[in-house]
Parts: sequence; structure tokens; C-alpha cells
Amino acid sequence: MSKILVVEDDKFLREMVTRKLNKEGYDVSQAVDGEEGLQRMEEIEPDLVLLDLIMPNMGGFEFLEKIQDKPKMSEVPIVILSNLGQKSEVEKGLDLGAEDFLIKAHFTPKEIIKKVKEVLE
Repeated sequence: MSKILVVEDDKFLREMVTRKLNKEGYDVSQAVDGEEGLQRMEEIEPDLVLLDLIMPNMGGFEFLEKIQDKPKMSEVPIVILSNLGQKSEVEKGLDLGAEDFLIKAHFTPKEIIKKVKEVLE
């Protein structure tokens, strides 16, 4: 069973995505910001991370920068799930090692699950 870490400060979205992933048989952990996300990554060693960019304490870009120096963590595929969608933000996320960039407003939970499955295959 694949382990997924959802790093998202929006409680409603975090819990909805977690429920959908659980239904698909994934083992899901949650974090409310980048700091907690880093701690959870070390604890559970997820197979994939769904990462928001705009969060309190530590945002997604800083999270991506911090895992660059950690070989084990930097190999984990990360899919950014954000309301930011400017070309420069997408490019920055991908340059920092994200596997893909999904704009929240453009994707349904079903499509997010489909992307998770694609990345994990």
C-alpha cells in the first residue's frame, strides 16, 4: 500500500483529499504546513507528497528547497496542488523538483486521484 503525505493548511481540502485517497486504498498522513510536512516525511517516508504552496510558517517553495539537500527525501515524487498558477510559479515549483503542478481550481478530487495513480505507477 502506497503512503501519501498531504501537506495542506486548508482543513476542508486536506480532509476531503485524504478521504478520497483512503477510499482508493492509500495510507494517508497529513500536515498543516511545510515544517510539519518535513517532520512527517522523516517519520513515514511517503511514496508521494501532495503539496500546497501558500501555508503559514513554511510554504511549499521553502519545503521543496529544504528537501533538496536530503537525498532520501528529494527522491520522493511531489505533486504541487495550489491556487497559484502563474507560469513563473509553476516553473519555480518544477525547477525545485516537483513532479507536477496542479491548480486547485482546475482539478476535481477524482482528477487529483488519477494524477496520484499516474505518478505512483
